[in-house]
Order: sequence, then structure tokens, then C-alpha cells
Amino acid sequence: MRHPRLACSLTIAFGGTGTRGNSPMANGKWTKQELLSKPIKHVDITKFDGRSIIDSYRNMAYSSRTLANAADIYSMMLKDKECGVILTLAGSLISAGLKKAIITMLENNMIDAIVSTGANIVDQDFFEGLGFKHYIAPGSPEAPPVDDMTLRNMMIDRIYDTYINEDDLRACDHATYEIFNAFEPGAYSSREFIEAMGAYLANNSKYAKNESIVKTCYQKRVPIFVPAFSDCSAGFGIVLQQTEAIEEGRGQVAFDSGKDFRELTDIKLACKDTGLLMLGGGVPKNFAQDIVVAAELLNERKGGKARGDIGMHKYAVQMTVADSRDGALSGSTLREACSWGKVDVVHEQMVFGELSALFPILASDAYHRKAWKARKGFKFADLFEKGDGMPTFSKGKLAKSK
Repeated sequence: MRHPRLACSLTIAFGGTGTRGNSPMANGKWTKQELLSKPIKHVDITKFDGRSIIDSYRNMAYSSRTLANAADIYSMMLKDKECGVILTLAGSLISAGLKKAIITMLENNMIDAIVSTGANIVDQDFFEGLGFKHYIAPGSPEAPPVDDMTLRNMMIDRIYDTYINEDDLRACDHATYEIFNAFEPGAYSSREFIEAMGAYLANNSKYAKNESIVKTCYQKRVPIFVPAFSDCSAGFGIVLQQTEAIEEGRGQVAFDSGKDFRELTDIKLACKDTGLLMLGGGVPKNFAQDIVVAAELLNERKGGKARGDIGMHKYAVQMTVADSRDGALSGSTLREACSWGKVDVVHEQMVFGELSALFPILASDAYHRKAWKARKGFKFADLFEKGDGMPTFSKGKLAKSK
């Protein structure tokens, strides 16, 4: 997963003049306040109607036609009342301005479960739920006015053409530490930790009005799974919690990735048909696809057939810029996944293109076609019992459950 905070030694430093065009900053240099002055604004899919674009794209070629096909398949998922829709997220999508679109889909029962990288859920969405922002970087990545070493020294992190205040990220790290520290010692799924994060935002007057996918999922009972949970601010939070617990001689909390897999597989077992809407690839893509095989293995334990008793994902759409020719999973085709018994090939579509440009059109198209009005959310989060060790919240304060 691309995460600049964990790979700062690999960044490439570009020379910069310290000016925007011909207008020098104070003393010929940028200040941190100037660099972090223009927040990213999230696209609102209710404000434009994507249907006319999709209708036009059907009669075009290349990515326009595949996007139209993908939009039709997603609409089919929403019309199928027996189908649970699983959204997967990889890459830096929330920082790019897609948060509000996903929240609109959640609020209107267009998504039933999420599998994501940790950066999208914790470093970007929970981060914004705490009131922090992402910022538009001046200039361009090809000709930046400030080099990356200078950004590092100013505590500014860069995601291509977007800036983040590292001081704010440290506050986010500490918030995850506080939440994790409120759990009783033991191992928990990422879903349990993220549910606690959603409750923390929803029940705290300081944060309750902030838009957040984590908060909305908690309220709509949509579970979020992050199989590589350590690879984000949650990882820093767990390192702080475990180190402090060791020093003080008390119990530690830990991430149980096996429980993540079992719980997500329980959703497949509980739902007759499933559809995948995959933004990017990576671990979330494979994790969501693999639950078909895991469900088969559990079915075989009870005498079921290896192929046939458990349905493959009935619908599947993936948007990605990854190449299929290197054998890596991110760009592997959905037809290839059929050979593994994961995805049916009747209703599947690969869309090769950049997500921030294409996904809002698909989402707006689905929103305005209104197939979601006839469906109810599955509330899959209610499948799982609340563990005894999870914290409770009262007026924004954390209290350990006994």
C-alpha cells in the first residue's frame, strides 16, 4: 500500500524556487500556513446527474464504454434485493475528495460492507472525522515550488498533489491509541476497533457533526474491515498501546486478522448473493474475493460440495490503473478470478482509469437512477456480538467495558 509516512526515505526531492509563478512568498519562501491554506473539497454526487454521461458513454469506446457497462452492473446489484454490496477501497481515495460520495451511498443503502486499506479509513477518513483536513499542494508534482526534504522539515506530508499536516496526523495517532487503550486486553478484529472509532466520533459533541465514513458506517450498521490494519495510523496507535502496556506490566490489545477473515466470511454465508464494487486493487480486492473460497471450506466441513453449494460473487466491478500483465493481483482481471472460483463472469467489468475522475460519474448515475430506493440495508454489523472487552462511550469519554 502506498503510504508516504511509512516510506519517507523513498521520496524523490525536487528542486523548488519557493515561488508560485512569478509571485514570491514572504522572504521568497513558503510558510507552513501558506502551504496548508487550500483544503480539498469532496465531490457531491447529488449535485450533478451522471445519467446523461453514462448514457452517452454506452455508444463510445474504450474506458467510456466499460464505465457505462460498470454503471449498469452496479445498478443491477442495487436492484437485486438478495444481493449484498461490498465496497473495496485501495489507494489514497478519501484524501482525493471521494469521502462525501461514499457517505451519500452509505446513507442511501447502496453499500452493505467495506473492505479497505488502513490509510483510507484511519489516516484519511477518521482523521477528517476528528476535524482535520487535506490540502491542495501549490504548483504541480512535476514542478513543485517546495522540495520534499523541505516539506519533511516543515512536518508536511505529500500524497502526489495533496498535502497533510503531520502534526494533525500525530493527533490522529494519539486518538487511536486512546481508543485502543480503552479495550480490555485481548485480540480484536479490525471491525471491532473501527466500530469503536465510529462510536467515538458519533457520541462526542466535538466531532459528531463532522462528515465521516467511519461514523456513518457505525450509524448505518455497515461493517468495515481493514485486513492490513497495522499499515496506517492504527499501527502507530497499537505500537504506543503495547509498548506502554509492557512497560507498566499490564495486558496488551492486538489485531486479530483471522477474526477479520472469519467475520467477513460470515457475511458471505449469511447472504445468498454478493456483488463487489472495487476501487483499486491490493489486499482489499483479494480479501473480499477470498471469502467465497473460505465459505466453501466451511461448507465442505459439513459435507458440502467444493464447487456449487456456495455461489461466486454474482456481480463484480473494478476500477484500476494497474496492469494485468505483471501477474500481480491489483490488475488481474475478474475473469481470471473466475478460475479461482471467486467471481462469476456473467456480470463483471474491469474499468481501466483513474478513480477520482471516473468513480463520481458511476456513483452519481446510480444515485439518480434511484434503484436504492427499493432496497433495505442488510445491517451486517448486527451479525456480530459486541465483545465484552470493547469500550463504551458517554459524552465523548471512553470507559472500559468489564
